Amino acid sequence: MKRTMIALGCCLLMATPVLAQSVGEKTGVNSVLGVAPTTADFIKQAAVSDMFEIQSSKLAEQKGSSAVKTFAKDMITDHTKTSTELKSLISAGKVKAEAPTQLDDAHRSKLDKLTNASGDFDGTYIDQQVSAHKDAVSLFDRYSRGGENAELKAWAGKTLPALQHHLEMAQNLEKQHSNTTSQSNKSSK
Repeated sequence: MKRTMIALGCCLLMATPVLAQSVGEKTGVNSVLGVAPTTADFIKQAAVSDMFEIQSSKLAEQKGSSAVKTFAKDMITDHTKTSTELKSLISAGKVKAEAPTQLDDAHRSKLDKLTNASGDFDGTYIDQQVSAHKDAVSLFDRYSRGGENAELKAWAGKTLPALQHHLEMAQNLEKQHSNTTSQSNKSSK
């Protein structure tokens, strides 16, 4: 699988640079190869990521356990801040791109899955948070090292430690949830 992704990445890199970047980001090839996204791709993905974090965390504040609600509150606060910072970079003219105002289909699908989660809401939310933060850490790390816009590159580097901390928090929540679920299952037997 990894060889196929690398081969696909190499083919895409031979295509036009814009196509390679956009398709590479969409398919995950750039992430596998460690290639920085284009500025437009970075902004789109960062904005959608923030929207997803905020919307899914608002849902978690309503439906989640105490620990999930605490984590969700932090995600809403922090991702609202990064979303505002990104929008101000764009509106100040420091970045020439447009941020999306709606979730893409993949994130809409994840939010729908969370909305309709029956049974283990916490588990679904936590799994999505771990995955989303792994993606965000990769995205911000790659752009901070190789991005084409100096202002955005600096902002990505400044924001990266907070995202890495979010990932650690989500992984710790995942362990805590797993232990709670295991003990609950043992006591019901």
